[in-house]
Amino acid sequence: QVQLSESGGGLVQAGGSLRVTCAASGRTFSNYAMGWFRQAPGKEREFVAAIRWSGGSTYYADSVKGRFTIDRDNAKNTVYLQMNSLKPEDTAVYYCALASKLVLNPRSATRYDYWGQGTQVTVSS
Repeated sequence: QVQLSESGGGLVQAGGSLRVTCAASGRTFSNYAMGWFRQAPGKEREFVAAIRWSGGSTYYADSVKGRFTIDRDNAKNTVYLQMNSLKPEDTAVYYCALASKLVLNPRSATRYDYWGQGTQVTVSS
């Protein structure tokens, strides 16, 4: 069993920055990749960013490239999402996810088998 705990969400003005954190905990588990997804009211959940645990390869949605950065701390089983130049359209609940099996497509939500409770990010104009 794996538990994911997100933190760092909040209210920020457009153009500002925010960093959300996700820590994974459990008895014993394999970590192949961790990612961030977001869901705005009335919209589908969408991919934001992901990172492969072993090699550290990163993946980003086109909408956040150049603004968001995902990073990991292997020893702590923790991922960070640094969000800069935030826009009102970034407003959403941000969910952390972990894949305990090989991930061929880190951008697909179906590849992740553990999910956090989500943290609200609100960007005001």
